[in-house]
Amino acid sequence: MEEQSASVVTGVSPVQPGEPKQPATQPASSKPAAAIPDGKISIDDFAKVELRVAQVKTAERVKGADKLLRLEVDLGTEVRQLVAGIAEAYEPETLIGRKVVIVANLAPRKLRGLESNGMIVAASLDDGLPVLAGFLEDVPVGAKLK
Repeated sequence: MEEQSASVVTGVSPVQPGEPKQPATQPASSKPAAAIPDGKISIDDFAKVELRVAQVKTAERVKGADKLLRLEVDLGTEVRQLVAGIAEAYEPETLIGRKVVIVANLAPRKLRGLESNGMIVAASLDDGLPVLAGFLEDVPVGAKLK
């Protein structure tokens, strides 16, 4: 008994009369296409991002940097240092005690010689100034966003 197999070919237009037949160039795949139109990501990609509520414990300007603040934020289980480009919009002392949203599982990065262990979430306005994400209700430190 002969085994039959089928393959799916995508991206090939139907052959018009008088045109040579195009060979199949893409083998069948059991996985869906990775690319999603318009720069959108899959739910699986979004699930990889760990957004958490943190409370600002300390905030100070980074020497020699007009836009950067060094923050220490409490995640409930640990305190982390972040370096954030929000100094043009916020005075450091106004951030103490504020609950913010951070990307908690971002790889560390050095900025002006300081290691940043996460990223603060903010809206970007037309004038270039950031507006920090926050909550109207009281949300516990360390809570996951989803």
